[in-house]
Amino acid sequence: MQALPPPPPAIEAPAVEALATGRSEATTGDLRVAAALTDAQVHVDSGFQGASIVLYGAVFNPTPDPADVVVVVRGPEAPVRLVKKTRNMGVWLNSRPVLFEGAPGFYMTASTRPLSDIADFGQLRRLGVGVDHLRIDAPEESRTVTRYGVRDVVVSRLGEDYLDWRRAVIRLKEAAQLYDTAPEGVQFVDRGLFRAEVKLPAVAPTGKYYAEVWLFQDGEPRSVSNLTLTVEKVGLERDIYEFAHRSPWLYGLLCVVLAALTGYGASRIFSRRG
Repeated sequence: MQALPPPPPAIEAPAVEALATGRSEATTGDLRVAAALTDAQVHVDSGFQGASIVLYGAVFNPTPDPADVVVVVRGPEAPVRLVKKTRNMGVWLNSRPVLFEGAPGFYMTASTRPLSDIADFGQLRRLGVGVDHLRIDAPEESRTVTRYGVRDVVVSRLGEDYLDWRRAVIRLKEAAQLYDTAPEGVQFVDRGLFRAEVKLPAVAPTGKYYAEVWLFQDGEPRSVSNLTLTVEKVGLERDIYEFAHRSPWLYGLLCVVLAALTGYGASRIFSRRG
């Protein structure tokens, strides 16, 4: 009779205290992070109501010091045009438009702890991690003035209102669920294994998304894993989208003709009923 194989070795369950902290424990190998997405492509059609993608990975930490994971997902950049209501002689009017360049169409951060507990302000600003550290370019228009005895000081035409305008951009994106911050959005499910959820709203822009998975230890970035995600239109919506961008004049003419035919058909129907 053939002997049965030996039973598998027992696997020790992780300590409750280690999981509660939400930070990695010691492993073997180099100090690094590896990550992947459950789905690297999202298809958008007429019934698209948003998508939820899981980003998962592992932390290889040979040191006894715990490490933190920060996930940053950036969507395709697009200009943002803003106007402000100003009161002039008792009448509310729109101010001169302000066009911000380089604002991500989608931006989210998820981390094991609040970002301010993981790294200092300067480190986060250098890496552009967090909505407060996004690089959003102000209008190029500027002027030179003399301040405190210093000549040729370059000042944006927004002046001291720049931060208010910038906060307005972020506030509008957050209201549309295009910008999100999850201070505890990265969870360790086992020793060194973590997961985070990337939620794309129905209004998420199409194009290529870039995900950065940072590994921090003692306030310093130690490793990073880069991923890409593609959000694209499919079916009839994609054909119409490509046709509109390939032949905008013809697309506009067809829209006018279609609107005229629809109006004419509706008027004939209601005239008969009358």
